[in-house]
Amino acid sequence: MRIMVVGGGGREHAIIKKIKENKSVEKIYALPGNGGIARDAECVAIGAKDIDGIVAFAKENKIDYAIVAPDDPLVLGAVDALEAVGIPCFGPRANAAIIEGSKVFSKNLMKKYNIPTAQYEVFTDVESALEYLKTAPIPTVIKADGLALGKGVIIAMTRDEAMDAVRSMMLDKVFGKSGDSIVIEEFLTGPEVSVLSFTDGKVVVPMVSSMDHKRARDNDEGLNTGGMGTIAPNPYYTPEIAAECMEKIFIPTMNAMNAEGRTFKGCLYFGLMLTEKGPKVIEYNCRFGDPETQVVLPLLKSDLLTVMQATTNETLADTEVEFDGGAACCVIMASDGYPTAYEKGYEITIPDTVADSVYVAGAEIKDGVLVNSGGRVLGVTAVAPTLRGAIADAYGKVDMVKFGNSYCRRDIGARALLALED
Repeated sequence: MRIMVVGGGGREHAIIKKIKENKSVEKIYALPGNGGIARDAECVAIGAKDIDGIVAFAKENKIDYAIVAPDDPLVLGAVDALEAVGIPCFGPRANAAIIEGSKVFSKNLMKKYNIPTAQYEVFTDVESALEYLKTAPIPTVIKADGLALGKGVIIAMTRDEAMDAVRSMMLDKVFGKSGDSIVIEEFLTGPEVSVLSFTDGKVVVPMVSSMDHKRARDNDEGLNTGGMGTIAPNPYYTPEIAAECMEKIFIPTMNAMNAEGRTFKGCLYFGLMLTEKGPKVIEYNCRFGDPETQVVLPLLKSDLLTVMQATTNETLADTEVEFDGGAACCVIMASDGYPTAYEKGYEITIPDTVADSVYVAGAEIKDGVLVNSGGRVLGVTAVAPTLRGAIADAYGKVDMVKFGNSYCRRDIGARALLALED
């Protein structure tokens, strides 16, 4: 089979490495891929949002199956466009990808179908939003309606911070048109859990749970980032909570999308908060999370391509989806200074002994050498029978990977270990 993976980050690298395990795969193209992915797939300089270019390439190269991984092309209709020329895909169509593409849509969906989430209000003009904030409970959460590279959510600890956030989104347009509408919602507290799931619109099959670490520095200090590391499974996500989420959140969400004529097929990501009043949805994503994918897929024992095709063909109920009973830890190696200013162009050295465990995100090949070109440069993952073992192995591998000005958090998984000891 000839496979095309749209995207170019660590998530896509993890998908490609897993897809390669299928013996029927003869060729994998990554559009656009990156310098590290080039070790495992042929990278093609077509951007993930260039829908016409993606479709033309797929037709010309007789692609048998396409995997659209990032949010932007899914929301823009990449799956619709590929299916229109007869190419089967993994990922939702645009009318279902709206579950991530519009916070207003997803919040209204949850309200309509009684899916537990934070209380909220929607605003389309700045004056009404600012007036509401004069008496709203503080802290509060301000969300831009549309996609904003994972940065469109601001937790405001004071009233002034909340009003500044509204002005920056709606007046200064820091997130462009994504801030034309905003959601102001209740601030929830409790452990956060990420649950990715396969769904074909008929059944939902959750993957192993995970815990992300968003802050740039140790002890959850510093700025929010795209994720500095993950562990799986999440110790707070007990079998009892998993059963409650399946009954009150996962199946109701699938049914709600079907009822709206927006059947979701692909990977539906549930960002959950385990509050004192039970689990609630913080956000939906219409695709694999990054870097959650880098700990979830290494634990998947079943064949990923087979499972993906089952979501496309609506045969997921008859397909084995089995995960390893152990644990995984992924540590992100970043350019020091991320998520603000950082230096690029340092040579990256990845020993062959750990290459299979490294998922490259921000790198390019320059003069024949792999160099860093982004903030989050790569993720290093280890799998072990215990979480403590996975963490130790991951950091052992991190110390073998070298590039100038590199930085990583040294406490990935520490909070999870404490939870396991409680």
